[in-house]
Amino acid sequence: MCRLILLKCDRPRRHILIEVIRAARKAKGWLQRSLAARAAVSSQAIYRLERGIGSAKTMEAAAKALDYRLTGVAPGRTLAEQLRNRRVKQKVSISSLAKRTGLSPTTISAVENGGGSIASVVRILKVLAPKAKRRAPERAYWGQGDKEDRDSRFTPEEFMEPVYAAFGDIDLDPCGHPSSPVVATRRFILGNGDDGLRDAWFGRFVYVNPPFSAQLRWLRRAHEQWRMGNAHTIACLVPARTDSAWFHETLRADADVYFLQGRVRFIDLRGGSQATPFSLMLVVFGATAEQKEAFAATVAGFWMDRK
Repeated sequence: MCRLILLKCDRPRRHILIEVIRAARKAKGWLQRSLAARAAVSSQAIYRLERGIGSAKTMEAAAKALDYRLTGVAPGRTLAEQLRNRRVKQKVSISSLAKRTGLSPTTISAVENGGGSIASVVRILKVLAPKAKRRAPERAYWGQGDKEDRDSRFTPEEFMEPVYAAFGDIDLDPCGHPSSPVVATRRFILGNGDDGLRDAWFGRFVYVNPPFSAQLRWLRRAHEQWRMGNAHTIACLVPARTDSAWFHETLRADADVYFLQGRVRFIDLRGGSQATPFSLMLVVFGATAEQKEAFAATVAGFWMDRK
């Protein structure tokens, strides 16, 4: 009985704002801890946020990481600015808004300055902008345009978990993208002026999910950076294409190749997922026997014998 009462009491606190933030996270294929890493907050803070609990600063950080903004409020760089501008536009004083929301004037001032709680933000939104909704995200492309869009497919979170468990934290993703769920200490992002085919790689462990249309170029680059000693271990998730002479002459001698059983469902720019129409392999330079064993224990497939 007590549990049912608590659940019923908790539901009204979940504003559409919170529900859509949660939906935006799931659409990207991110776990709560992935969003937490990008928002520079704790996983517990994201857990609480999705239940309508916590600080407005946490919500703002999560919204920024998700590229989430509201429409139907007012112009402003942050939600705090939007709320203040909305109140001013409607010619509502702080004291009047306090009476209508049941909040104190001090709390409202705190929210308009970027502070306060999520619950306070929700109360103010219900009064000032009851029809506020998420602004449609702008469509982005990797590279030059639509013909490149097919290369913007991101490794799903459920595949990355065994990678983290077997190989450890990722120091560099040289083929990164803002929408990718891959968690790495550093990412090279083409739109920021980085270029993984030009810039030197570094770190103990590097993970690469390259554009499949340039698979061989990226595999050659990974082999080069590993041979130079710039990275200790490099793992590349690519289509299982074994017809090139370079595969037989170089990869079979220098890399450990794991052929995956089944198809991986990659995430696209719109948050949808689709299984690959071809088989995949994980090409690893510098893998240890322990890492190979740990990966094979959780991901269906087999390691190819070295040449």
